Amino acid sequence: MPLASTRRTGLVDQVISQLRAQIDSGEWGVGDRIPTESELSEQLEVGRNTVREAVRALAHAGLLEIRQGAGTFVRASSELGGALRRRLERSRLRENLEVRRALEVEAARLAARRHSEADMADIDRALGMREEAWRDQDMGTFVEADFTLHKAVVLATHNRLLIDLYDDIAQVVYASIVHTVYEQAEEESDRRDGPSSDYEGMDHSKLVEAIRAADPAEAAREANCYIDELLSLTQE
Repeated sequence: MPLASTRRTGLVDQVISQLRAQIDSGEWGVGDRIPTESELSEQLEVGRNTVREAVRALAHAGLLEIRQGAGTFVRASSELGGALRRRLERSRLRENLEVRRALEVEAARLAARRHSEADMADIDRALGMREEAWRDQDMGTFVEADFTLHKAVVLATHNRLLIDLYDDIAQVVYASIVHTVYEQAEEESDRRDGPSSDYEGMDHSKLVEAIRAADPAEAAREANCYIDELLSLTQE
């Protein structure tokens, strides 16, 4: 969606509205770097101070994040998402996992009912990458594939609000995956005095098969089981 030039009244509010519209429409997704201050100033035909104030307002609302020397990035897709994300970032890992369970168990249930062939192909692809990374003991790639798999399941719900909420907490979800995956791998390695080959506690193939079989109850049960497994690794 192209940015339109603004009128000369209420400039900051108008710029805020237009920047928010870029986020709402998906033109700027969570994690995207937005145009520079000078680029926005030129596109909107307003002064850089006006742009700066609008960006600061959206950063304060939690939609944007200003990173010194790197630029400004989309932090959340809504004010609600921004507030939720800030709250989650102050939470303990166990609390974050419990929020993940609320979203991912329902996502698994809905994905089993609503997935398309294309959704299933994306889920299968992510599962394959995940399993290959585990065999290679490439934990960095495993974390990426694990997150991609969970996001593919969420997308298969075709519930726009659920997808947006998951996008809003994606950074926290990713961080919880990193923490629990490396912690579990380290514990297994210590027990075996070497790299772990035990995949049972990390396996998501039964979740994928339940979604493929259009079995909402079993898909939800499998999602609940893997979150329980992760919770068992955390401190109370």
